[in-house]
Amino acid sequence: MIDIVEEGNRLIQFTYEGIFEEILDQLGQMPLPPYITHQLKDKNRYQTVYAKYDGSAAAPTAGLHFTPELLQQVKDMGVDIAEVTLHVGLGTFRPVKVDNILEHHMHSEFYMVTQEAADKINNAKKNGHRVICVGTTSCRTIESAADENGMLKESSGWTEIFIYPGYQFKVLDCLITNFHLPESTLLMLVSALAGREHVLAAYEEAVKEGYRFFSFGDAMFIQ
Repeated sequence: MIDIVEEGNRLIQFTYEGIFEEILDQLGQMPLPPYITHQLKDKNRYQTVYAKYDGSAAAPTAGLHFTPELLQQVKDMGVDIAEVTLHVGLGTFRPVKVDNILEHHMHSEFYMVTQEAADKINNAKKNGHRVICVGTTSCRTIESAADENGMLKESSGWTEIFIYPGYQFKVLDCLITNFHLPESTLLMLVSALAGREHVLAAYEEAVKEGYRFFSFGDAMFIQ
């Protein structure tokens, strides 16, 4: 261990000869939300069908609803799909513990937007089409990468974006997302888009009707 850094995290240096990712897969365990108390027998259950890069501490759970067949149906409808990358940090599971949300410190997450993805999103905005994000992860990515005019370009870096009620979205029009933990930054992001009262009403209806919550639960479409 080299150092203890912010939020009690540890900075570790490994010494290993060989393919490092392989030994990590052998010795490590997939990080799971605190409400999933058993390791998954099939890791693919907590992986989207379109994931490409190692690095995220959690799955973008809204994307778990998509199969290759469903993605093809979406494309056949004329929807142009742009792929962006966000390495979700462990802090995504951390509840907000301060009374004043302005005092909450967001964890850093690495994001990446290719020129191809930026062009697709920019063209959609210019042509009056809606930009629909699958998951709060995609939302945080494009809102972090956009300039003040809502335009994107090829970029990568670290973001600590905190979206809560009052935030003015620069790119996002609609959102597909699961039902989130109370007192979480993800729930605040959803409330920033839909309005707190609408979100509370939707959650009450979901509880009443027996909807499933969290990672393997149901999703909602917000516009």
